[in-house]
Amino acid sequence: MVNLYVTPSCNSCRKAKEWLKQHNIPFKERNILNEPLTRKELLDVLRLTENGTEDIISTRSMEFKELNLDLDDLSIDQLLNFIEKHSGILRRPIIVDDRRLQVGYKEEEIRRFLPRSVRRLELAKASMFAD
Repeated sequence: MVNLYVTPSCNSCRKAKEWLKQHNIPFKERNILNEPLTRKELLDVLRLTENGTEDIISTRSMEFKELNLDLDDLSIDQLLNFIEKHSGILRRPIIVDDRRLQVGYKEEEIRRFLPRSVRRLELAKASMFAD
């Protein structure tokens, strides 16, 4: 099952949700402003990142800028507590399952959530048109 973590005013979140629906990918949607990620969920997301907090924290967000914080000065425990209290600093959408993570909406990257058989079929079709 794919988890889709969103906020209501996020255009990229709406695009990701629509894409998942169009491709019949079952997902569970959650508004992270109303129901923030738990410590375990944050650790699960961080475990799937390539660059740690850099991949999930929006340092350009107003909320982050107003907090005037250096993430490098925080222990992992302090960081998790901070994110739990200020979930608005997370980049969105966060799309995650047991093995894959995507932060933000990029159509070429979200395709990784398609079942492997569908990806193979699309690759075969694309190869036919390339010849």
